[in-house]
Amino acid sequence: MRFDHAGVATRDAADLAELFADLLDAPVAHEETFDGMRVVFLELGGGYIELLEPTEGGPIADYLTRDGPGIHHVAFATDDLSAALDRARECGVDLVDEEPRPGAWGHDVAFCHPRSTGGVLVEFVEH
Repeated sequence: MRFDHAGVATRDAADLAELFADLLDAPVAHEETFDGMRVVFLELGGGYIELLEPTEGGPIADYLTRDGPGIHHVAFATDDLSAALDRARECGVDLVDEEPRPGAWGHDVAFCHPRSTGGVLVEFVEH
């Protein structure tokens, strides 16, 4: 596995993308509306920052109401998402997603529950 991206919940992806583009020299690599969110990926060397702005209710809108803007999850790339989920189960990790599901940018994803991963929402991504 390798680091893929950090997901950041925000109320304004365009403003934050502009700031990070200037501050970090991180150009926009991909942008889409997906699953009730505006999603913007900014390229940072070997990984990305994923900005998540809700366009309707849903998990990110709930997160912003509850916790405010900030880091929402950390994602790790894998070549075999099913094997990554099996390994998580073997390690006793509770899963949000028992099976891979479609994610942004056409990738398959699955999340581990933060109660099993030190309070961090962990995402596995298969490109």
